[in-house]
Amino acid sequence: MTYTYFLKTKISDLNMPHMTDTPPDDVQADLDAFTTSLDEAIPPRIVDENLLIGTWNIREFGDLTEKWLAGDGDSPKRDLHSLRVIAEVIRRFDIIAIQEVTGALKALRHALQFLGDDWGLALTDITRGDAGDGERLAFLFDRRRIQLSGLAGELVVPAEELDDIDADALQRQFARTPYAVSFRAGNQTFILVTLHVLYGDSADERTPELRAIANWLDQWARNVNSWDHNLIALGDFNIDRIGDERYEAFTSSGLHVPADLHEVPRTIFADVDHPTAKFYDQIAWFTGEHGQPALSLEYREAGSFDFREIALPRRDLTMHALSFRISDHYPLWTEFGL
Repeated sequence: MTYTYFLKTKISDLNMPHMTDTPPDDVQADLDAFTTSLDEAIPPRIVDENLLIGTWNIREFGDLTEKWLAGDGDSPKRDLHSLRVIAEVIRRFDIIAIQEVTGALKALRHALQFLGDDWGLALTDITRGDAGDGERLAFLFDRRRIQLSGLAGELVVPAEELDDIDADALQRQFARTPYAVSFRAGNQTFILVTLHVLYGDSADERTPELRAIANWLDQWARNVNSWDHNLIALGDFNIDRIGDERYEAFTSSGLHVPADLHEVPRTIFADVDHPTAKFYDQIAWFTGEHGQPALSLEYREAGSFDFREIALPRRDLTMHALSFRISDHYPLWTEFGL
């Protein structure tokens, strides 16, 4: 089941701090430094000129401790300071796909309170079953620059078509069903397809899902009756490294990953000597070289954002601890011209 709506909540407990409050001085100083770093790392949004699309696997993005700084006995460890950091990243983009949203929506609701009424949300229901891990997929978008253009759905392969895709591609449905939503920016319309590929007990278990989504998108792009041919796939594809079997499966039908993203790290746990050894998160589209309609958006540049040293500088956290406050993945972004 898919939900497309705008989330609002009422503040019911005036005795607790909230996202929209003025932070303590030390937290505000951290946030000011953080926004300066964002200014330097990510292009500014310019009305009628560019489009900033992001994707971010935010680790277990669900519950929230309503304190500016969570204590040793608090659970979860994600607090208002951490969530303000996350929200500051989100609002750098016109639209962002988020993976690992959980059944609990407290952190998401508070983030939307901070972002304000101009921000909209498209959200799936939780994915049931052990493999789905109770996760949701979401799009957050600035309604001043982005509008829903009519299409929303989850990608399910009919049983009789499994062999048509590839005899070895998929023996069951996706662990977490890919989520497709169409949007409009200016006079450009586009469909974003986001997913979080099964991690599995071994890397080989991921290959069928990656091959299936690549072939499904290929068929959709070639269909003249499709809602629109501007297709962009983005999310956590759990690809180990460029050129490996998982990457080859993902790009087998012509999906193109921009060269700017080939060398940027995806995770805070990446080896400093091999920063792209974990190639999990991707943004990709068709270029027209394999017969599919090419993306009509003008590509400019792309990158990731390393928040490790600047997100929570006063905390002296291990990477493991940081991952539960912010995330274990970096946000990935792409800029297009309009």
